[in-house]
Amino acid sequence: MAAYQDFIQQNEDRDGIRFSWNVWPSSRLEATRMVVPLACLYTPLKERPDLPPINYDPIYCGRSGCRAVLNPFCQVDYRAKVWSCNFCFHRNNFPPQYAAISEQHQPAELIPQFSTIEYTLTKAPSHPPVFLIVLDTCMDDEDLQAVKESLQMSLSLLPPNALIGLITFGKMVQVHELGCEGYSKSYVFRGTKDLTAKQIQEMLGIGKGVAPIQPSRGSHPQGGVNPSQQLPSNRFLQPVHKCDMALTDLLGELQKDPWPVAQGKRPLRSTGVAISIAVGLLECTYPNTGARIMMFVGGACTQGPGMVVGDELKFPIRSHHDIEKDNCKYMKKAMKHYESLATRSANNGHVIDIYSCALDQTGLHEMKYLPSQTGGHLVMGDSFNTSLFKQTFQRVFSKDVKNEFRMAFGANLEIKTSKELKIQGCIGSCISLATKSPVVSESELGIGGTSQWKMCGLSPNSTYAFYFEVVNQHNAPIPQGGRGFIQFITQYQHSSGQRRMRVSTVARNWVDASINIQHIAACFDQESSAVLMARMAIYRAETDDGPDVLRWLDRMLIRLCQKFGEFNKDDPSSFRFSEQFTLYPQFMFHLRRSQFLQVFNNSPDETSYYRHMLFVEDLTQSLIMIQPILYAYSFNGPPEPVLLDTSSIQPDRILLMDTFFQILICHGETIAQWRKMKYQDLPEYENFKQLLQAPVDDAQEILQTRFPMPRYIDTDAGGSQARFLLSKVNPSQTHNNMFSWGQVCVLSYLKSRRFVLVEVHD
Repeated sequence: MAAYQDFIQQNEDRDGIRFSWNVWPSSRLEATRMVVPLACLYTPLKERPDLPPINYDPIYCGRSGCRAVLNPFCQVDYRAKVWSCNFCFHRNNFPPQYAAISEQHQPAELIPQFSTIEYTLTKAPSHPPVFLIVLDTCMDDEDLQAVKESLQMSLSLLPPNALIGLITFGKMVQVHELGCEGYSKSYVFRGTKDLTAKQIQEMLGIGKGVAPIQPSRGSHPQGGVNPSQQLPSNRFLQPVHKCDMALTDLLGELQKDPWPVAQGKRPLRSTGVAISIAVGLLECTYPNTGARIMMFVGGACTQGPGMVVGDELKFPIRSHHDIEKDNCKYMKKAMKHYESLATRSANNGHVIDIYSCALDQTGLHEMKYLPSQTGGHLVMGDSFNTSLFKQTFQRVFSKDVKNEFRMAFGANLEIKTSKELKIQGCIGSCISLATKSPVVSESELGIGGTSQWKMCGLSPNSTYAFYFEVVNQHNAPIPQGGRGFIQFITQYQHSSGQRRMRVSTVARNWVDASINIQHIAACFDQESSAVLMARMAIYRAETDDGPDVLRWLDRMLIRLCQKFGEFNKDDPSSFRFSEQFTLYPQFMFHLRRSQFLQVFNNSPDETSYYRHMLFVEDLTQSLIMIQPILYAYSFNGPPEPVLLDTSSIQPDRILLMDTFFQILICHGETIAQWRKMKYQDLPEYENFKQLLQAPVDDAQEILQTRFPMPRYIDTDAGGSQARFLLSKVNPSQTHNNMFSWGQVCVLSYLKSRRFVLVEVHD
């Protein structure tokens, strides 16, 4: 088992890929009987400090319908300087610059440890990134001041050649000129009327008199359009080094929206028109160039297109109950508006981030398409004037060990597969490019019907779920020892402006499941399978009723137990699962009762936020969301992982729980009493002081690295905020039952993953 876990970890570290099955059933019939589909989680830009970009273009297969990239699994004839494609078996000649290669002098793309390799595309033009700020001015003065300070701080973090613009909105929408010296100038739009990109272009005078200058190949390697050429569009989007002082002053002078708000009314907020103008502005100035629209909202849209609630406070914003009863006056129309904007933005390669901070809902449920289709960030909080928002926003501009931004733009991802496989679809923050090819399956799962997807924004954690279908027939066996291949080709704009391509090629063995079912079962990855099934369930939950999704999840688990479990009929106590499957039911148990599928006590905005995060995060973070970590600190020894169960709540323990969205420290009753009596301040109780400090230090370590920053909660057993802990633990002990139920099995803690597994109960 340890060797198998090492194999999975090595593949993930090298290629950023985790498969549900690490050997593949060789026929379509057997694949359908595996219950969990053949699928993988792929992190295209997984950080690899040991992987320097190759400064030459890749070599493609010459067959027009293939165009796979040369990789270590290709057969090479070094004497004849010919290579055979491992996908279509076409023989290709090496280009002249490869004349000196030999078995002793191999190019990087043929070395086995470089099954993932990154090319810098030398012929592609280079562009600076564009950042367009869209700021709500209907907030409280404290919140508005906090946002302004955060934005002023962010200017110092941006590269000097990056372009930046500013749009503010309240009842009206203002597009600010940044090329003005000594005075402020802005174009004001009504917040009740939507405009097309062409209308925005004409009203702002973009493109009149001067044709846009296209960057010549090889010129301005870090700059793209020459900033010294004062194009009309540059009045609104200026290089940071030219306008940072003017923009800092402009932000400092911004005031709360001046339109009066009557008692019992909400402020008139034109979010839908503001984001429409931002999309239109970038659409007509920098199409197909890496750009981020960063929108900061402090309340719901109350007028114009995208309106989600009326301006009268006596009518509350929609709830899950209203959605279920179809009692939502504005929801469907608003969703249609934001979805069309998301599609336009994604088609132009532009990212939309939403930073939403308010005590009430702001309409994230309707606006969820904006970040989910463009790969943008979605951050939700109570106030902009908190460390949760301020530190989260600062981490948007974090850099890696090479001092480069952890963000990429305008990515296209293409998949090549062996002829025995077809692609069903993708679940993640992307849109389809509708590329039909022989490897596309007729049965769609997620975003399907294509072999290429567009991801406008990528980070090192951005992870996508891809689902495959085995199409090989049962009566056409694959020869023993045969391997299937999948190649992921991701082309993207690096934060430096360079165009890069990362190619990951993986191979797995085919196995006849009818005679080697033990071999397939031994290669089951229960962690990735749990996340892949969770994404499928949540994708279904967007359109199906909640109870139907839960029933589907239960049926799939029962079928898996029937297929791979060992039991005697009519004897429940005889049921046994092999080591590779024992964790899977635990994940399903927690997924069923999680906020992803149970909408009770959550607003539609919160549900959309939680589901979005599970769709974009990597495997480790997703597992924490599904099944939180629980650590216990006591005088009995070092910190230890404990069961996510009420039996773990003890008077003489401190518990640290990580749910991804929250970091909670809960002191047992005895510990809490000692702390109130200030024992930790007495010299003779130094060990107690250290015990109190240990979970705080561990919590700070998590808080310093996670994006978005989780909510930090420090409470005592019996305190009001202890409800966050009680809502997550398995209720094996209640006031009616102080003894734990019959246990089927107690599962081990996996230290490499840093999460805790609970018991399965009868």
